[in-house]
Amino acid sequence: MNTTPDGRPVPPAHADERAMLEAWLDFHRETLALKCSGLRDDQLRLAAVSPSSMTLLGLVQHLAEVERNWFQRIFADQQVSPVFAESGADGFALRPERGIDEAMAAWQAEVDRGRELIADASLDDSGSLSEQEAGQVGDPGVSLRWIMVHMIEEYARHNGHADLIREGIDGVTGA
Repeated sequence: MNTTPDGRPVPPAHADERAMLEAWLDFHRETLALKCSGLRDDQLRLAAVSPSSMTLLGLVQHLAEVERNWFQRIFADQQVSPVFAESGADGFALRPERGIDEAMAAWQAEVDRGRELIADASLDDSGSLSEQEAGQVGDPGVSLRWIMVHMIEEYARHNGHADLIREGIDGVTGA
Protein backbone atom coordinates (compact mmCIF):
# COMPACT_ATOMS: atom_id res chain seq x y z
CA MET A 1 0.00 0.00 0.00
CA ASN A 2 1.30 3.46 -0.89
CA THR A 3 1.44 6.17 1.71
CA THR A 4 1.71 9.94 1.65
CA PRO A 5 4.99 11.44 2.91
CA ASP A 6 3.32 11.95 6.31
CA GLY A 7 2.36 8.25 6.52
CA ARG A 8 -1.34 8.26 5.65
CA PRO A 9 -2.38 5.33 3.43
CA VAL A 10 -3.28 6.46 -0.08
CA PRO A 11 -6.69 5.11 -1.13
CA PRO A 12 -6.34 2.40 -3.79
CA ALA A 13 -6.48 3.41 -7.43
CA HIS A 14 -8.60 0.35 -8.17
CA ALA A 15 -10.96 -1.31 -5.71
CA ASP A 16 -14.58 -2.28 -5.34
CA GLU A 17 -17.03 0.42 -4.29
CA ARG A 18 -17.11 -0.46 -0.60
CA ALA A 19 -13.34 -0.63 -0.26
CA MET A 20 -12.97 2.68 -2.10
CA LEU A 21 -15.53 4.48 0.08
CA GLU A 22 -14.00 3.12 3.29
CA ALA A 23 -10.46 4.01 2.17
CA TRP A 24 -11.36 7.61 1.28
CA LEU A 25 -13.31 8.11 4.49
CA ASP A 26 -10.39 6.75 6.52
CA PHE A 27 -7.96 8.96 4.59
CA HIS A 28 -9.96 12.04 5.51
CA ARG A 29 -10.29 10.92 9.13
CA GLU A 30 -6.52 10.55 9.33
CA THR A 31 -6.09 13.95 7.71
CA LEU A 32 -8.10 15.56 10.52
CA ALA A 33 -5.90 13.89 13.13
CA LEU A 34 -2.78 15.01 11.26
CA LYS A 35 -3.95 18.64 11.18
CA CYS A 36 -4.20 18.59 14.98
CA SER A 37 -0.94 16.78 15.70
CA GLY A 38 1.98 18.48 17.37
CA LEU A 39 0.08 21.54 18.57
CA ARG A 40 -0.30 22.88 22.09
CA ASP A 41 -3.72 23.24 23.70
CA ASP A 42 -3.75 27.02 23.25
CA GLN A 43 -3.00 26.61 19.53
CA LEU A 44 -5.81 24.08 19.09
CA ARG A 45 -8.18 26.67 20.54
CA LEU A 46 -7.21 29.49 18.16
CA ALA A 47 -10.07 30.62 15.95
CA ALA A 48 -9.65 30.70 12.19
CA VAL A 49 -10.39 34.35 11.42
CA SER A 50 -12.83 36.84 12.80
CA PRO A 51 -15.79 36.57 12.97
CA SER A 52 -15.47 32.77 12.85
CA SER A 53 -14.99 30.93 16.13
CA MET A 54 -13.98 27.68 14.37
CA THR A 55 -10.96 25.97 15.94
CA LEU A 56 -9.14 22.70 15.35
CA LEU A 57 -10.35 21.41 18.72
CA GLY A 58 -13.90 22.44 17.80
CA LEU A 59 -13.60 20.59 14.47
CA VAL A 60 -12.61 17.37 16.26
CA GLN A 61 -15.61 17.73 18.58
CA HIS A 62 -17.92 18.56 15.67
CA LEU A 63 -16.82 15.54 13.65
CA ALA A 64 -17.35 13.29 16.68
CA GLU A 65 -20.95 14.56 16.69
CA VAL A 66 -21.24 14.02 12.92
CA GLU A 67 -19.95 10.45 13.21
CA ARG A 68 -22.47 9.72 15.98
CA ASN A 69 -25.35 11.32 14.11
CA TRP A 70 -24.93 9.56 10.78
CA PHE A 71 -23.85 6.09 11.90
CA GLN A 72 -25.63 5.64 15.24
CA ARG A 73 -28.71 7.83 15.06
CA ILE A 74 -29.54 7.72 11.36
CA PHE A 75 -28.11 4.44 10.10
CA ALA A 76 -28.54 2.26 13.20
CA ASP A 77 -31.62 4.12 14.52
CA GLN A 78 -30.13 4.37 18.02
CA GLN A 79 -31.31 6.94 20.52
CA VAL A 80 -28.02 8.36 21.79
CA SER A 81 -27.27 11.68 23.43
CA PRO A 82 -24.76 14.13 21.97
CA VAL A 83 -21.10 13.33 22.55
CA PHE A 84 -20.47 16.82 23.94
CA ALA A 85 -23.94 17.86 25.11
CA GLU A 86 -22.73 21.11 26.68
CA SER A 87 -21.08 22.16 23.39
CA GLY A 88 -24.31 22.66 21.47
CA ALA A 89 -25.84 20.46 18.83
CA ASP A 90 -22.92 20.91 16.45
CA GLY A 91 -20.17 20.32 19.03
CA PHE A 92 -18.08 23.38 18.15
CA ALA A 93 -18.22 25.13 21.54
CA LEU A 94 -15.11 24.60 23.66
CA ARG A 95 -14.83 23.91 27.39
CA PRO A 96 -11.72 24.98 29.30
CA GLU A 97 -11.32 21.60 30.97
CA ARG A 98 -11.58 19.52 27.77
CA GLY A 99 -8.39 19.30 25.76
CA ILE A 100 -7.40 17.54 22.58
CA ASP A 101 -6.66 14.18 24.22
CA GLU A 102 -10.21 13.86 25.54
CA ALA A 103 -11.77 15.17 22.33
CA MET A 104 -9.64 12.89 20.13
CA ALA A 105 -10.46 9.87 22.30
CA ALA A 106 -14.19 10.62 22.02
CA TRP A 107 -13.90 11.20 18.27
CA GLN A 108 -11.95 7.94 17.81
CA ALA A 109 -14.58 6.07 19.85
CA GLU A 110 -17.26 7.42 17.52
CA VAL A 111 -15.25 6.39 14.45
CA ASP A 112 -14.78 2.89 15.90
CA ARG A 113 -18.48 2.57 16.77
CA GLY A 114 -19.47 3.68 13.28
CA ARG A 115 -17.19 1.06 11.74
CA GLU A 116 -18.77 -1.62 13.95
CA LEU A 117 -22.29 -0.61 12.97
CA ILE A 118 -21.65 -0.75 9.23
CA ALA A 119 -19.23 -3.69 9.12
CA ASP A 120 -21.80 -6.23 7.95
CA ALA A 121 -24.20 -3.82 6.25
CA SER A 122 -24.84 -3.51 2.56
CA LEU A 123 -24.28 -0.18 0.87
CA ASP A 124 -27.96 -0.43 -0.09
CA ASP A 125 -29.16 -0.70 3.54
CA SER A 126 -30.94 2.45 4.67
CA GLY A 127 -31.14 4.64 7.70
CA SER A 128 -34.02 6.88 8.72
CA LEU A 129 -33.81 10.64 8.67
CA SER A 130 -35.53 13.07 10.98
CA GLU A 131 -38.44 14.97 9.50
CA GLN A 132 -36.25 18.05 9.04
CA GLU A 133 -33.40 16.09 7.41
CA ALA A 134 -35.88 14.22 5.19
CA GLY A 135 -37.24 17.56 4.02
CA GLN A 136 -33.74 18.66 3.01
CA VAL A 137 -32.85 15.39 1.30
CA GLY A 138 -36.27 14.79 -0.23
CA ASP A 139 -36.65 11.27 1.15
CA PRO A 140 -37.30 9.75 4.59
CA GLY A 141 -34.20 7.58 4.37
CA VAL A 142 -30.76 7.36 2.87
CA SER A 143 -28.58 4.41 1.93
CA LEU A 144 -25.31 3.59 3.63
CA ARG A 145 -23.70 4.49 0.30
CA TRP A 146 -25.22 7.99 0.55
CA ILE A 147 -24.07 8.32 4.16
CA MET A 148 -20.50 7.32 3.33
CA VAL A 149 -20.28 9.74 0.40
CA HIS A 150 -21.73 12.46 2.61
CA MET A 151 -19.18 11.70 5.35
CA ILE A 152 -16.33 11.92 2.82
CA GLU A 153 -17.52 15.35 1.69
CA GLU A 154 -18.09 16.47 5.28
CA TYR A 155 -14.53 15.56 6.25
CA ALA A 156 -13.06 16.98 3.03
CA ARG A 157 -14.79 20.32 3.60
CA HIS A 158 -13.75 20.53 7.23
CA ASN A 159 -10.21 19.38 6.44
CA GLY A 160 -10.01 22.41 4.14
CA HIS A 161 -10.98 24.55 7.11
CA ALA A 162 -8.43 22.70 9.26
CA ASP A 163 -5.72 23.32 6.68
CA LEU A 164 -6.35 27.07 6.74
CA ILE A 165 -6.49 27.16 10.54
CA ARG A 166 -3.25 25.15 10.82
CA GLU A 167 -1.49 27.39 8.29
CA GLY A 168 -2.50 30.41 10.36
CA ILE A 169 -1.11 28.83 13.52
CA ASP A 170 2.30 27.63 12.40
CA GLY A 171 2.50 27.81 8.61
CA VAL A 172 2.08 24.05 8.08
CA THR A 173 0.11 23.28 4.91
CA GLY A 174 -0.67 20.29 2.75
CA ALA A 175 -3.15 17.47 2.42
